Amino acid sequence: MARFRTWVGIALAGALSVFLAACSSTGGKRAEDARKAAAAQGRAAVNTPRWTFAMITHSGDGDTFWDIVQSGAKQAAVKDNINFLYSHDDEAQQQAQLVDAAVDKKVDGIIVTLAKPDAMKAAVARAEKAGIPVITVNSGSEESKAFGALTHIGQDETIAGEAVGDELNKRGKKKALCVLHEQGNVGHEQRCDGVAKTFHGTLRKLYVNGTNMPDVQSAIEAKLQADKSIDSVVTLGAPYADTAVKARTDAGSKAEIDTFDLNAKVAASLKDGTLGFAVDQQPYLQGYQAVDLLWLYKYNGDVLGGGKPVLTGPQIITKDQASALAQYTERGTR
Repeated sequence: MARFRTWVGIALAGALSVFLAACSSTGGKRAEDARKAAAAQGRAAVNTPRWTFAMITHSGDGDTFWDIVQSGAKQAAVKDNINFLYSHDDEAQQQAQLVDAAVDKKVDGIIVTLAKPDAMKAAVARAEKAGIPVITVNSGSEESKAFGALTHIGQDETIAGEAVGDELNKRGKKKALCVLHEQGNVGHEQRCDGVAKTFHGTLRKLYVNGTNMPDVQSAIEAKLQADKSIDSVVTLGAPYADTAVKARTDAGSKAEIDTFDLNAKVAASLKDGTLGFAVDQQPYLQGYQAVDLLWLYKYNGDVLGGGKPVLTGPQIITKDQASALAQYTERGTR
């Protein structure tokens, strides 16, 4: 009888072992399925520490371009289990102070724009001295490496300008106006200089106060009225394209309006022929990649670019391409 009970015990133990193993296997599969579902739904797909990354940009208030950048950054932050902090100021000294504030908070990584690099150099150096990895994004590709950043994510502004000059040549344009809406922004200067480098016609720069749209419109309108030979106007940001269109109408000009950057309004204007073409630097990708690359560096010591910028543009978008991208521009990710 005792022997029988022993064999029964062994049999039960074996069955229980098989059952638990099956449960463990099923549980593991369920955990993996849950992880995949979380990633698909935009929830954290990793179990790494809850790091804090700060993005500090030179954006002014109400700039829709930076809404798209933030959208990409926030999506990557959710996936990577990152506490994402965003701040901005279009005054360089204030932007530098925001970087200093992030350093004081002892964040785990900083993403920063270098539109006015000289004013940002000391703040970036302070972050690096504190052991905080820095990635530059959007502007400052030429200064990024010298300042000690891991890498730069964005388009090469000179190359982007050259692409615009080439496109203007294809369209047979002879006289272009390049509208700079933020004085002192090195990226804007590089764009216009790039256009001049490849454009076979004449290029003139027009400096405007980008924070005052009525003034922007008046300045463009005055130029178009004074010089009827201007056959193209190039704006350096999507919000300014629509303003240039209004200025063209009021001036009675036939100049083509082209622009850097893409959003839903620009895409719609490309489709109906109001605008000629746009230069897309993929801001959503800039924000997403910046967060993702910082996470990869913290998690695995990875660095992309090999000492060179990670380029997200330029891509020339015309009427045909705008239609294909409509589903993305309408949801605010292109």
